[in-house]
Amino acid sequence: MKAKYIIGTIIILVFAGWGFSAFLETTVKYVSFAEARQATRTVQVVGGIDFDNVNYDAENSELVFTIFDLEAPDPANPDRMKIIYDGVIPGNFDQATSVLVRGKPGADGFVAEQLLVKCPSKYQGLDE
Repeated sequence: MKAKYIIGTIIILVFAGWGFSAFLETTVKYVSFAEARQATRTVQVVGGIDFDNVNYDAENSELVFTIFDLEAPDPANPDRMKIIYDGVIPGNFDQATSVLVRGKPGADGFVAEQLLVKCPSKYQGLDE
C-alpha cells in the first residue's frame, strides 16, 4: 500500500515540476534596451517609433524601423534600437504613440516576433 502512495506522490511532483517549468518558459519579461540586446530568450521592450527611420519591404513583408527609449535619462539623446519584423505592418502603425516589441536580439538588430502598437485614445479629452 505504501508503494502506491510513494509512486503517486512522485508522479504528482513530476507533473507539478513540469507544469511550473512550462509556465516559466511562457512568461516574457519587460526589459530595458540594454537587457534586450543581451537577452538569450524572448523578451519584451517598449519604445517610441522614430518615424524618420521606417522602411517596409512589401515584397518580402519585412518592416525595419528604429525605436527610442521613452524613459531615457537624457530625453534629447535617447537610446535607440533597430527592430526587424517579418510580417504585415499593423494597420495603425503610422498613428502609434509607442510600440511593444516581443522578440530576441539578432545579428542585424532586434528580431521581433510580435508587435503591439499603442495609439492615442479617441476618448481622451483635448489638451487646452
